[in-house]
Amino acid sequence: MILSVLASCSPSEVRLSGRTMGTTYSVKIVVEPFQSTDGLQVKIDKRLDEVNRSMSTYRKDSEISRFNRLRSIDAGFPVSDGFFQVMQTGQQIYTMSGGAWDATVHPLVNLWGFGRKKRSGDRPGQGEISQALKTVGFDQIRIQDQELYKTHPDVTLDLGSIAKGYGVDQIAAVVRDSGFKNFLVEIGGEVFAAGLRVDGTPWRVGVNRPVKDAPGNAVYKVVGLTEKAMATSGDYRNFIEIDGKRYSHVIDPRTGFPVSNAVVSASVVAGTCMLADGLATALMVMGPENGLAMIRHLREVECLIIVMNKDGTLVDYFSEGFAVME
Repeated sequence: MILSVLASCSPSEVRLSGRTMGTTYSVKIVVEPFQSTDGLQVKIDKRLDEVNRSMSTYRKDSEISRFNRLRSIDAGFPVSDGFFQVMQTGQQIYTMSGGAWDATVHPLVNLWGFGRKKRSGDRPGQGEISQALKTVGFDQIRIQDQELYKTHPDVTLDLGSIAKGYGVDQIAAVVRDSGFKNFLVEIGGEVFAAGLRVDGTPWRVGVNRPVKDAPGNAVYKVVGLTEKAMATSGDYRNFIEIDGKRYSHVIDPRTGFPVSNAVVSASVVAGTCMLADGLATALMVMGPENGLAMIRHLREVECLIIVMNKDGTLVDYFSEGFAVME
């Protein structure tokens, strides 16, 4: 009887999971004695639905879809608090990265065949690329008084490179507001870790091995996280071949061409997953030298950039504070 009482007074780990944003989510929560997760998943799913109704380009009634249909360059488009927050963070990343991250890049993504419509035949011509570039540029959207203004009627937004991170942060807020201090939130590989695991150690998060044929659970590095987020971007599974040449799905919004800097994976550790998510995409475009230079100027932000040599070997470039667990 005494052993039974003691066991009931020990913390346990509860896992909640579901689907969102075209992928899966998972939440691991350390539940203290007399705590309950009853009703928590309903709150999580409700918040995620709100995020999708705001930022999903697959929903015609979402805020982002309605903004994309807007043709006026004079009328302001009012946005919700969450959308406004994401746009402000996006503006910061766009500026910090010198335009390497850009939420208006989707016309180029479609042009190269990485969007909803696949491209067949030759690569895009310079004329097509130059035409698409006219509608690319985050600076063609003005953010003022929680309203968005276009300076070109054909400019559109796709927040896919930052919205998952925002979703992670929103789940973390729901879990924390429900009274839990130790948990791990994950959406499609992007994570936020709060507190410690049930055994009192930091949460362990894996960086996948960035090789095309590697199993999905093949771990390249393990990172210890507490009160931090981590997001990873990679191109080792998503590319096309035209005339025998491989083109990455990562498009440089400044040139209109896929990047060719040999970066196959970029992971960022930051205070919020929204920031980490956007920065990881920016690093894929910037490459190791310029990427590390940017990260070194940011407080409490660390990164790991993995480059693949022509012989298939992997080389790590990482900031001084990027902590890998053995």
